[in-house]
Amino acid sequence: MGKKICVVGAGKWGRNHISTLHELGALGGIVEADPLVREQIGKQYSVPVLGDIEAALSQNFDGFVLATPAATHFPLARRIMEASFPVLVEKPLALTLEEGVALKELAEQQGVHLMVGHVLLFHPAIRKIRDLLNEGMLGRLQYIYSNRLNLGAVRAEENILWSFAPHDVSIFQYLIGRKPMEIVSRGGTYLQPGVADMTMTLLRYPDNIVAHIFVSWLHPFKEHRIVVIGSKGMLVFEDSSPDQNLLYYEKGIDWIAGEPIERNGSERIIAYDPSPPLREELQYFLDRLEDKEPVEISGPASGVEVLEILELASESLREVGGDRGATSQLPRNDSAREDSYHLHPSSFVDEDVAIGEGSRIWHFTHIQSGAKIGRNCTLGQNVSIGPRVCIGDNVKIQNNVSVYEGVVLEDDVFCGPSMVFTNVLDPRCRYEQKGSEHYHNTLVREGASIGANATIICGHTIGRHAFIGAGAVITSDVPDYALMLGVPARRRGWVCECGERLPEAGSDTVCPRCARAYRAGNETLVPLDFKGPARKRGTKSGD
Repeated sequence: MGKKICVVGAGKWGRNHISTLHELGALGGIVEADPLVREQIGKQYSVPVLGDIEAALSQNFDGFVLATPAATHFPLARRIMEASFPVLVEKPLALTLEEGVALKELAEQQGVHLMVGHVLLFHPAIRKIRDLLNEGMLGRLQYIYSNRLNLGAVRAEENILWSFAPHDVSIFQYLIGRKPMEIVSRGGTYLQPGVADMTMTLLRYPDNIVAHIFVSWLHPFKEHRIVVIGSKGMLVFEDSSPDQNLLYYEKGIDWIAGEPIERNGSERIIAYDPSPPLREELQYFLDRLEDKEPVEISGPASGVEVLEILELASESLREVGGDRGATSQLPRNDSAREDSYHLHPSSFVDEDVAIGEGSRIWHFTHIQSGAKIGRNCTLGQNVSIGPRVCIGDNVKIQNNVSVYEGVVLEDDVFCGPSMVFTNVLDPRCRYEQKGSEHYHNTLVREGASIGANATIICGHTIGRHAFIGAGAVITSDVPDYALMLGVPARRRGWVCECGERLPEAGSDTVCPRCARAYRAGNETLVPLDFKGPARKRGTKSGD
């Protein structure tokens, strides 16, 4: 015998659930508080029509669908799961993140299925879009946007963001698969005090993926449209159009000989299975009750993630009264304040990154999660800073340098253009060595300079104020103040803290530029008392 589901709430959307479950042969009962509606719906379906949730919980149903006003989702879903019944809760799961987390934890404690009604995740066109993205048809995902507009239905208990946008947030999370790093929301309030009627929400994801959601119930016509832009092509799906076509545009911009050239390729319709999304969603819920497998699509984790994003968007909306917006970010290190350092718009900083005051980050640079960058640093074009890399104050990294996990740069280190760090000694594609346990650490001590195109084999220490010549390959530890040249690099002399090559004159030597004195030992050089500058930087000895 098939599973029997009780639908709680016989409003407009609740009736859609009722009729679809009836078609699937899975309608077991209905709960509706309004006696007139109960009487009317009781004539349509030969199932128990009850007046309250407690009466339904005493019946032998296999699960519940909760399609009541959003403000009732938390108490009713909690009561259903406390009675050890699985439940599909219409979006949003709750009206606060705290309530959503509580429902997720309760489902885990009770060992029951909790699913959220993000019905568009079951739309065959949305699934097709994800398949095409995964197959690489669009190339690298660049940005995505959705418009969800209509005249009504206006709510009093939730604003337009919480009423319309959960669909789009869930779709973005489904397609992108990662949390946004930055959220900005702006809106306008016209019909009811404190209830936004339109909002525009901007979301910034890792890998320079940007998305926006425009929702309004104060709009002259209905429009449900999603547009996905990739480096190779574009997709457009308009759910509100009569034919509901999924269109592929082989269009874009290519840079040819330094000029942006339009690519106007073919346009075609992408075929997809026309199955009704609600039917697919309810069948999925029934299947999970039957096979006892976890709810992986639109499960409690997805519901909570959507609530987290909605709350951050709401914070942004509230900060300036709902008609203008302020940035609201997922938790990050407080020292990563963009008003204290310069970040070029083409560069990207992951979450949980600390960047010191006065630092400058130039074009096409990527700083990965957990990295720490000191004050007054300069990162040139196309620099990559790996996860958990630690960089001191006043460090200068020139163009096209990758600083991988396991590398530490102390204060005042200079990295010349296209120099190379490594963190694995014997890399093989077939035998991957991913993770910190495989990496060999490299330490570059205070004041060291590494010339252009030099290579530092991992697992070694570059001493204080050492100077690595252009193109040198470092295969062993480098002493303080050593001048290293060649392949493999050998010590060819000593350099002063100021960068001047020191004269080779016995055990004691004095810098001709700044008058610092040093004493040489067995492959060591130690500074003596500093007497003060002898001549200006930039002049040569003998001038």
